[in-house]
Amino acid sequence: MILERIKDFIDTKGISVSAFERSIGMSNASFGKSLKNGGAIGTDKLENILNTYPEINPNWLITGNGSMLKSDEQPLPELKKTNSRHKGLPLIPMEAIAGFPAIDNDGVSFDDCQHYSIPEFEAKGANFLIRVSGDSMMPLYCNGDIIACRKIAEIHFFQWGGVYVLDTSQGVLVKYIEECGKNDDCILCVSENSRYKPFPLPKSDIRSLSTIVGLLRLV
Repeated sequence: MILERIKDFIDTKGISVSAFERSIGMSNASFGKSLKNGGAIGTDKLENILNTYPEINPNWLITGNGSMLKSDEQPLPELKKTNSRHKGLPLIPMEAIAGFPAIDNDGVSFDDCQHYSIPEFEAKGANFLIRVSGDSMMPLYCNGDIIACRKIAEIHFFQWGGVYVLDTSQGVLVKYIEECGKNDDCILCVSENSRYKPFPLPKSDIRSLSTIVGLLRLV
């Protein structure tokens, strides 16, 4: 639970709950009440926390994975451009995912992309890199982040609650995927940022589907 992880950070930091609340713009005692009642915390407050306490590992805060502090994390792999166009992971335009990789059709080809050597992501089966656009998945994925993706050749099932990269007629989406009620012909696309409401997406409109296996946040 995010609130419990926040409390763990407060204890580690050695500050009072009231001081923490003031630092992120929460009203007095509101955090304690939310923690006691099993409530939630808004996206705006999460962004305030990460801005006020940049030492917090955002992946740990949101998902519980990894270490609490960035200093305890393994360093991110260095983004190195390769000398060969056919080695490493291609950084492709988001609008080109459906047609990638193309050799002799109108999709983007390997030769059209810059390639980068990131062995950690390649070992996880990544096929390509793309840049995140927009703030709908903040603070989990921020505008300008580079995500490593593994393309799914055939869609047999969805892991509900997982984050996918979907190419659709409306553009490329990075979303949590949930069941869409009793409508088996659609999936429900959910954003991390609560300002964006969930919406149904017809399965027939999914032209390409990829999972995310790595993240680079360039600062």
